[in-house]
Amino acid sequence: MEKASVVVIGGGATGVGILRDLAMRGVDVLLLEQRDLVNGSSSRYHGLLHSGGRYAVKDAAAGKECIEENTILRKIGKHCVEATEGFFIRLPEDDKAFEEKWVEGCRKVGIPAIPISPEEAWRLEPNLTRRIQSVYRVPDAAIDGFRMAWQNVASARRYGGRVRTYSEVVAIEQSNQQITGVKIKSFLTGAVETIACDFIVNAAGSWAGKIAGLAGIQVHVQPDRGTLLAFNHRLSSRVINRLRPASDGDIFVPHGSITILGTTSSPAESPEDNLPSTQEVLAMMKIGEATFENLGQYRLLRAFTGTRPLYSADPSAKGRGASRNFVILDHAKDNLTGFASIVGGKFTTYRLMAEKMSDLVCRYLKITTPCRTAEEPLVEDASPQLLAKARQYFPAYGTELAASRLGAERLEKVVNSMEQDPEKRQLVCECENVTLAEIETAAKDSTSYCLSDVRRKTRMGMGTCQGAFCIFRSVGAVDSQNLAWGQSTNDLLKEFLQGRWNGIRPILWGSVLREMELTRGIYEGMLNINGVIDNETK
Repeated sequence: MEKASVVVIGGGATGVGILRDLAMRGVDVLLLEQRDLVNGSSSRYHGLLHSGGRYAVKDAAAGKECIEENTILRKIGKHCVEATEGFFIRLPEDDKAFEEKWVEGCRKVGIPAIPISPEEAWRLEPNLTRRIQSVYRVPDAAIDGFRMAWQNVASARRYGGRVRTYSEVVAIEQSNQQITGVKIKSFLTGAVETIACDFIVNAAGSWAGKIAGLAGIQVHVQPDRGTLLAFNHRLSSRVINRLRPASDGDIFVPHGSITILGTTSSPAESPEDNLPSTQEVLAMMKIGEATFENLGQYRLLRAFTGTRPLYSADPSAKGRGASRNFVILDHAKDNLTGFASIVGGKFTTYRLMAEKMSDLVCRYLKITTPCRTAEEPLVEDASPQLLAKARQYFPAYGTELAASRLGAERLEKVVNSMEQDPEKRQLVCECENVTLAEIETAAKDSTSYCLSDVRRKTRMGMGTCQGAFCIFRSVGAVDSQNLAWGQSTNDLLKEFLQGRWNGIRPILWGSVLREMELTRGIYEGMLNINGVIDNETK
């Protein structure tokens, strides 16, 4: 039977943060995730590293946590953060009295909010509406949730932390009101096994109530549905927020060459309620046009939906009415020792949430090693010598990108592979500059079981073509190296295409429709993946 001192349930930002924190303190820790890492809320949000301005009026404590963690994450996770800064803009229809409250709220919390003229804002961001009444600069930033999570795992592994994906917890084992382990079921094989442990951390996000329920404990987590849009353009260089009480469609976040518009808020039927609708897309477009008046002329890449794990001791609190603060519940108070849940919170404060939960676990295990996650970088910088070597094999514009994506340790492995075999240098995904060597490295990771897992590690298929041209190359790459996880090439193609299709279906008009017809021609026509042609030799 496999054993661990601590089992962490949930592979989102908080879960991987706890994994890293405990591993760095010398704890034998194992993380379990029911699917792939960051497959839930942590990958289905707008990728905003909050300055705290969003919460300055309504939730000052959350605002203060955000500006403090914003500063820390820029330091320890600089390869995941694009320091864009942000604007808060007020339009004629936005309440001027709220602006005064917001300025005072930022001052009290310690968020630098610098007023500039609309003319200066238009000089810096020429696509913004000319109806702006007032503008403030704040230290918002964009953050890559996938990369942040995987670099937390890479850091944890260096200290002995372990990860098992596609392992769903189906039972909490206990004896005499004391945790003894968990029973898990493989999503891939259906095999059931028990893992012994001394402590369980429930960091399952929107599923936290379900996990607590396995132990007979009630935790009021209300999944709240949020839909977002990705545009194939960078509408602005900065994060753009509407200066008004939090509402739908009031944040634009630039990421690389794209922009994400978010988000909606409505009760979710379940944590898996994550298929966007055309009605939500149209509503968001209409709201967003107040900020960028020519929004409808930009090409949409996809829509996606996630669920926020909102917690309130009051089960009637819902949506934006619920606090975004986090809460740690020690279930010793429910007569079960060695079990705690962490609920609520937001991506920007994941490290702080992990620190507080790890403090509780270490007190239980009588470990006195202090937290170091605010000081130690997630990954080391690549040396000038390694970067110079990498530039011999990567496209000129791709070396820095790969170095940020991989970190020094994995970059060295990829570069060595490219040095030994020139074929590994070819680009599989031109949109995101992902090489064959990177695809193979990601496919070999113990947590990869399909091409979508490789996509989340590398961003392959997440750029302009949304996988139209890099999927068949990726399938060929993994199949030729016997890395196809026992799946046929047809199954590999279908799994990836279905994942992309879920986000494209609600925006199927104009350029997107033409692009999908091209994709359909490639995969159904040329590659016959649905078997319409019975015998291709006839």
